[in-house]
Amino acid sequence: MRKPLNVLLTILLIAGVGFAAYRSVRGQLDARSVVTVRGMIGSEKDAFFRDPEVIRALAAHRLRVDLLKAGSRELMTRDLGGLDFAFPAGVPAANALRARVNARTTYDVFYTPIVVASWVPIVNILEANGVARRTGDTTTLNLRALLPLMERGTRWTDLKGSGAYPASRSVLITTTDVRTSNSAAMYLALISHLLNGEQVAQPTDITRLMPRVAPLFLRQGYQESSSAGPFEDYLALGAGKTPLVNVYESQYLEAARAGHLPRGAALLYPTPTVFTKHVLVPITPAGAQLGEVLSTDPALQGLAARYGFRTRDTALFQQAVKGAGVHVPDTLVDVVDLPTQDVMERMIAAIERQTP
Repeated sequence: MRKPLNVLLTILLIAGVGFAAYRSVRGQLDARSVVTVRGMIGSEKDAFFRDPEVIRALAAHRLRVDLLKAGSRELMTRDLGGLDFAFPAGVPAANALRARVNARTTYDVFYTPIVVASWVPIVNILEANGVARRTGDTTTLNLRALLPLMERGTRWTDLKGSGAYPASRSVLITTTDVRTSNSAAMYLALISHLLNGEQVAQPTDITRLMPRVAPLFLRQGYQESSSAGPFEDYLALGAGKTPLVNVYESQYLEAARAGHLPRGAALLYPTPTVFTKHVLVPITPAGAQLGEVLSTDPALQGLAARYGFRTRDTALFQQAVKGAGVHVPDTLVDVVDLPTQDVMERMIAAIERQTP
């Protein structure tokens, strides 16, 4: 009786060792089959890629992402050696990168509008002066009314009802550095559109427009190189530092979902506004594989919506942002078109020539 038992135990031991060896080899093979994709992204997407659920969703496609960060416009001139993809914010930067690396295709992964992050006391002042308007749970910022105030050098203390914010600083929207950051370039597109009689700026308009456009950037003083900088100041330093700051809607919604918005924070939708597409530009086949996965995988699109990015599925976006406690409109109607890339670059160069 003991001999058959010994035989059975030996068989089970051999089977166990064999299975363990199989698991070990299988694990090693699986690890080797995971592709590490190296790329450079705009800073506003960093939290999305660091999310453990995003990492797991990419791993399900045998992809692991290794990232560098830069301002989206800065990506256009950075060394791309050894990278598989570049993922800026904004079509102008993506088009420049596509031409530079001779990419056959690009991937529109998600998009987000430009908004203005502010504070309830500031909104009350703007509303009293006919510049902001509350409609239901959404507040709009009338850039057509705000722009003349900014051009004239109006100070907050000059406005009706400014007792809630008795600051002598000029009424200006804070942006990033237009030379390096797409969010500032989108603001430039908006301002140039309004100052050009609500027409898309053409090459023949630049000389006439820039004496009015450039001061709205130069008067801000020091500007951060990427979109994360001024929004972090907004979250940490309050209205004294940034009463009005130009940001992406996705940044505000991500902070709201994470519970990082300070008390009294307010979201303004500028009219008009402009959309920013986040476009992945592949440099290698591995980069193209990542672009395909990010733009088509339902789980990853849902996670992007949770981080405040709009996707093709409007219902998915609305469902994702419910938990943020912020009401966002399904659609935005008053949206302007961008100037051509050449016109944008020439306007930015004109500002750069005047930058100390």
